[in-house]
Amino acid sequence: MSKVVLIPLVAVVFILLDLYVFQAVKLSAQNVSTLWKNILFGLYWGITAITITGFFLYHFGNPDAYSRVFRNFLLVIVFINYFSKFFAAIILVLGDIFRLGQYAFQVIQNKFSSSNEPISNGKSIPRSEFLAKSALIAGALPLAAMSFGIISGAHDYRIRRKTIVLPNLPKAWDGVKVAQISDIHSGSFWNKIAVEGGVDMLLKEKPEVVFFTGDLVNNEAQEVEKYISIFSKVKAPLGVYSILGNHDYGDYKNWNSQKAKQQNLQDLKEAHGLMGWNLLLDEHKVLYVDKEPFAVIGVENWGAGGFAKYGDLQKAYHGAGDFPTKILLSHDPSHWDAQVRKDFSDIDLMLAGHTHGFQFGVEVGDFKWSPSQYVYKQWAGLYTADNQHLYVNRGYGYLGYPGRIGIPPEITILELKSIV
Repeated sequence: MSKVVLIPLVAVVFILLDLYVFQAVKLSAQNVSTLWKNILFGLYWGITAITITGFFLYHFGNPDAYSRVFRNFLLVIVFINYFSKFFAAIILVLGDIFRLGQYAFQVIQNKFSSSNEPISNGKSIPRSEFLAKSALIAGALPLAAMSFGIISGAHDYRIRRKTIVLPNLPKAWDGVKVAQISDIHSGSFWNKIAVEGGVDMLLKEKPEVVFFTGDLVNNEAQEVEKYISIFSKVKAPLGVYSILGNHDYGDYKNWNSQKAKQQNLQDLKEAHGLMGWNLLLDEHKVLYVDKEPFAVIGVENWGAGGFAKYGDLQKAYHGAGDFPTKILLSHDPSHWDAQVRKDFSDIDLMLAGHTHGFQFGVEVGDFKWSPSQYVYKQWAGLYTADNQHLYVNRGYGYLGYPGRIGIPPEITILELKSIV
């Protein structure tokens, strides 16, 4: 089915959903004054008109006339509006099914009653005001949560601290503070001041070294251009080291040519240099504190399942085995079980990102839940198996939905220790 036919068809479905939920709005507002009723109805259909217009603008408008952030917000507004109404509609449908059952029962009772007087006249049972209000509340909850997640959650940066014991850690490295950020996704940012505030939080921690574990952009290198001045402030005495994530290769965009895609990747690599970050492409670097070595291994993206496997860990590792302590930067946490633990048991610590913690979940004390856990065995925080550790950063930015609910953006601070 062509886009010209499919998009209007979807819009018709949306409008039918609007009409269905509107019945609950009318019933809930039956006892309010005419003025407030008109205001309420005007708001309802006004938001609907804006949403439908945004839906058509996104699909049929000139993409060059709007920024990426604006186009993304158009899509998000449509999603939030109809996702919320879908929840309201579920309550209404369940109520209508129950009403239909009651009506059918009355009809059958009347038919088989031996009494001369009918038990019921068989008229349909009206929808209750309680049901209508319950449906609207059910719809309002996701609307409020997702709106709050955008306004408050998107840039609510949190410092997460962990102490990691590495038995082979050289004495001079004991107590060294390591910072990790991941999944910046600069093409999604809509609040530049808040982004800079997160960088200031990181710098106040005064880490000795900073690691970035991939996904600087969503698709195109130009997304990061106006943020280079901000992220170039990220500096540390031992340097800043970075790798590429699955989004950095431009695999999720239709390019005019393979040459254009390759140039985009080259531009992105150069952006790391412009920020003063040392991009590791299947290679390792040796850092020294008081002449004692520590190997940092960086691989290109390698993900289990359908994700790209550009990285060559064997190549990156070559020569690093001579050093007592090794840390691996690899974007996708699935790499840990798939290759690292199987074939590289002397890699002490792997730092990853990629999952974003699904940008949605619950974390209270030691309890944490997110839909991400049904896709990734390791999805957020610290994991340990035998003598190896994996830390999965929840991400600095966001993708798709421009916010976070229950899983705030993260700046990780790890203290390395040789003994407890």
